[in-house]
Amino acid sequence: MKLFMHNEHRMNKHYFWKSIVLIVVMAFFVVGAYGFRIYSQASDALGNSYKPISSNTSQTIKQRKPVTILLLGVDTGGEGRKDRGNSDTMILATVNPKTKKTTLVSIPRDTLAEIYGVKHHKRIIQKINSAYNLGAAPAAVKTVEKLVNVKIDNYITLDFHSLPKIVDAVGGIEVDAPFSFNYDYCNFKKGKQTINGKESLAYSRMRYEDPEGDYGRQQRQRQVIMAIIKKSISLKTLPNTQKVLNSISNSMSTDLSIDDVTALMQSYRNASQNMSSDHLQGYGTMINGVSYEIAPTKELQRVSNKLRTSVDLKKEKLDNEETKQNHLNVTRNDFSFNTKDLQNYIIYGSNISSKYLIKN
Repeated sequence: MKLFMHNEHRMNKHYFWKSIVLIVVMAFFVVGAYGFRIYSQASDALGNSYKPISSNTSQTIKQRKPVTILLLGVDTGGEGRKDRGNSDTMILATVNPKTKKTTLVSIPRDTLAEIYGVKHHKRIIQKINSAYNLGAAPAAVKTVEKLVNVKIDNYITLDFHSLPKIVDAVGGIEVDAPFSFNYDYCNFKKGKQTINGKESLAYSRMRYEDPEGDYGRQQRQRQVIMAIIKKSISLKTLPNTQKVLNSISNSMSTDLSIDDVTALMQSYRNASQNMSSDHLQGYGTMINGVSYEIAPTKELQRVSNKLRTSVDLKKEKLDNEETKQNHLNVTRNDFSFNTKDLQNYIIYGSNISSKYLIKN
């Protein structure tokens, strides 16, 4: 199997608003601005969403230790889909009550990775978002754990059709547009303004009219995310708590129990005051017309170090299938991560399955 380099990084058109939804869910679980009043509401709204992936549930939250939560944005039921779908958004969140810090690291859906947790006689190297398609949340959790060498305590999956309800439930958000523009039938004037769910999607997706291109779009996306978090923890939105929870309860699953959520509200809420975000940077590739991202070993190590230190773990040298494939390509294939020239990236190993090629 060969991969071919290209310079265009093709992003899923829904990626950014999916990320926003996941951040909002994380905010509700961590910040705790609503206190115990939310407990009974959450018990009813989230009861049907509780789906543990094993009988050996994590004790991390009960022990008030730093916790890692994998956020999965899935497209089940989207665009007429009837199968499980892929996890088009993957964010690994760490929350440390001791340092009072929350770290969010995005993992691109097209990242090349060995897939774990799937019953098959051969090893599978594929897009990381296919782990959820092939083995649901347990496979996604195990695959990300192996990729960055960090144990994951809990997970949250969310379908995305609830975004407009969430944004509208908090009464819209305020943004400060750097310039005037029109996108997706929405008009934005330069300066501060309040926008609704549909408008926030358009505001965060526009790129080609931005003089800073994708960098400008990323800045607007961060602005939208922070505005939603700020609004969601505002006491002014307290009457809408039930509405927000109801809007997500039928669209999510998690192994966080109501007691876990309450513990997060009590003991981890200060960590929301110091939030940082990052992402795993890869190199765009193509195989049979399908886009991939290959994460360099140096970048994988950087992200692993950041995640491990954020939960008070020592740094460890990564030694997984991804670092091995990178080493083989550098030593045998003269591959270089320091050039933009077209190169072949080869997947080495005869016992690797390419049967499950997920194209969407």
